[in-house]
Amino acid sequence: MNENLFKNEVDEDNEIDSRRKFLKQIMYGSLIALSGSEIANATVRDTIHLGRFVHSQRVNRISQHIQSRHSKREKYAKAVHGHGHKTLSFEHAHTGDKLKLTYFEGGRYIKGALHEIDYLLRDYHTDDIHPIDTALLDQLFDLKQTLGINKPFHIVSGYRSPFTNSQLRKHSHGVAEHSFHMQGRAIDIRVEGIHAKTIKNAALTMARGGVGFYPHNDFVHLDTGEVRNW
Repeated sequence: MNENLFKNEVDEDNEIDSRRKFLKQIMYGSLIALSGSEIANATVRDTIHLGRFVHSQRVNRISQHIQSRHSKREKYAKAVHGHGHKTLSFEHAHTGDKLKLTYFEGGRYIKGALHEIDYLLRDYHTDDIHPIDTALLDQLFDLKQTLGINKPFHIVSGYRSPFTNSQLRKHSHGVAEHSFHMQGRAIDIRVEGIHAKTIKNAALTMARGGVGFYPHNDFVHLDTGEVRNW
């Protein structure tokens, strides 16, 4: 009798627990059903908002990239075509020759002016003349612009004949066997009132060819070879 009562009580308790669990499941299911559309709508809204944000970011990046490219092109155009003419001034430290002339105008190099420059930058030891690389002249012109000067370049050395170069090598280890001077592609300069180190630093910022610094002799070497310095 007692055992049967105990068994019935246990079965009743189990039934009550089962009903409670069932009711809880129904309640949770109803809540999910009621809020499901709102959650879905919120997710869609967030996704759309995020999509618009990402799209906006992409548009901004593309716009900035295009503006940057246009800016670079404008700067390049100004650098290349910004000067209607290019003028240089020279004073040769050994011959005393002086020259100031426009060597580039109307989009072309002026042959007569180039011949005059070739003569001034001749090998003054032998009077040999060699064409001077126009890229070297442009390098000097850009250096003048970088320094912000109108002063003449004092020439220490321009073109060197093979004979002169070999003679200089006998007295100095600093003279290269295949010097760019022998090709009209190098020049050694000073500028009155401007320290050689200042000239060197300005030339280095241009990253154009070789730049040599000779503080003991107070001059700077420029050439149209690979970008390097010493």
